[in-house]
Amino acid sequence: MLSLLIVDDEKLLTESLKEDIDWAKLGIGSVYTAYNSHQAKQMFERASIDLMLCDIEMPQGNGLELLAWVKEHYPLTESVFMTCHAEFKLAQRAMQLGSFDYLLKPVPADELCQVVGKIANKIKKDNEIKQYSRIGQYWSRHQPLLAERFWMDIINHTIPSSLDLIQKEASERSITFDVNLRIVPLLIVIKRYHKTFSPRDEKIIEYALKNSSEELLGLQGNGLLFRLEDRKLLALIPIEQDAPELREALRERGSVLISSVADYFYCDVSIYVGNEVYSHELSEAVRWLTDWDKSNVAVTNKVFIWVDRNYRQELVDFPDMNLWSVMLKEGRGNDVMAQAETFLNSLIGSAHINAEILYRFHHNFLQMVFYVLKLNGIDAHLLFDNHASADLFQHAVRSVTDMIDWMKHTISKSLEYAGTVQQSESFMVRVNAYVTQNLENDGLTREDVASHVFLNPDYLDRLCKKETGCSVTEYIARMRMQLAKELLLKTNMPVGTIAAQVGYSNLAHFSRKFKRFEGTNPNAFRKLLT
Repeated sequence: MLSLLIVDDEKLLTESLKEDIDWAKLGIGSVYTAYNSHQAKQMFERASIDLMLCDIEMPQGNGLELLAWVKEHYPLTESVFMTCHAEFKLAQRAMQLGSFDYLLKPVPADELCQVVGKIANKIKKDNEIKQYSRIGQYWSRHQPLLAERFWMDIINHTIPSSLDLIQKEASERSITFDVNLRIVPLLIVIKRYHKTFSPRDEKIIEYALKNSSEELLGLQGNGLLFRLEDRKLLALIPIEQDAPELREALRERGSVLISSVADYFYCDVSIYVGNEVYSHELSEAVRWLTDWDKSNVAVTNKVFIWVDRNYRQELVDFPDMNLWSVMLKEGRGNDVMAQAETFLNSLIGSAHINAEILYRFHHNFLQMVFYVLKLNGIDAHLLFDNHASADLFQHAVRSVTDMIDWMKHTISKSLEYAGTVQQSESFMVRVNAYVTQNLENDGLTREDVASHVFLNPDYLDRLCKKETGCSVTEYIARMRMQLAKELLLKTNMPVGTIAAQVGYSNLAHFSRKFKRFEGTNPNAFRKLLT
């Protein structure tokens, strides 16, 4: 509740104003009186005065002189003048000294209540701004230890979304907190880098982006900015002005930030500004912003405002992927790549293209490529079982640009390997090298070899028979026996040791297999030829 001081040398009027107005209804809890400037100054020294209602014409110093003194010593006190004279110069001087309003006696009660109500609302709003500013400064100074962890726990539901529980937790952690605090969440997302950076370099860039964002968005000493997750920063900005005005200011500052980021940090950034919310609503508001970012796959380097959000989704006609599969089978993969890139590029820049559309394209394109690879006997799951392919696959639906990168990688790798398979001679060199390196492994099978060269085992058998006249299993056995003969002839190694070297843990089994190939057992073969 606010406090009011009535200053007028007319004691009857002063007491009447004090008793006849329902001050509590206007947010006034304490009403003091003074009959001259001297008494008024004494009252200021004894009590905290939020509003002074003062007559201009008084003995022992007029109201204008008192107002000048109040503004010098108690600048936060609001003042309203009362006078019997409607003189322009008096009103002008009162306003110059900082009077909130100027009323003519006798003052109608409803007019007085209206003016005092306006002042009370102004004082309340000013106090909120000061409080939020203090909170923002406190967050900024204590961010590493207290504020960041507190708000992250709210966002992650470690602290439940209950105002009472949040207030209790803030008290236990000694966090400055106001239940009436309203916050504007702002999400900064690095959509993609223009260069390849190591994870360490990306962390350094994120740190630099955080510092730049605090400065360019005006968050230093007024709000909190921290890392939400990989490539995402979250700002929490206490409301210190009208929300629309703040959002427009953030739109302008965000645009400047985006331009700077593109020039200095080699990356594309999107900024999402949410609606103002109370602390217990923050978790849901942040989720809305992160979901919005996931669905935004076509537009980058822009500031998005939640209240401007358009939910309309465009209908997209996908290219004929059956035609693409025929082209791919005929070796026209570069034409497929060019047409797919043209289609995807046509989606860039549309705010109505969302992640669902990219998911559909991704699924259909992947099925088409896997189908063609299967026709060629290539096991696509094994072909793309590497870090680079997995990383591109995972990020493909993040944006249209990422989808283009994944599509090009997938087509290029498929074309390259399909060409290798068609060149049977060079292909068998890889098979031979793998088998040679693994002859000592008694569990080596045709499935192992097929997996290594990304082919279906039956298709690998057909290729192997075409080049060597035998199946993969038989080819492995021939290479084992060839190595065994060389060891028998050129070394003094025991037969048991040689058996182990060529992948047989059972000596009797090795002997039977050797005799099937050479017509005699290993010992007899060694004696016969030495």
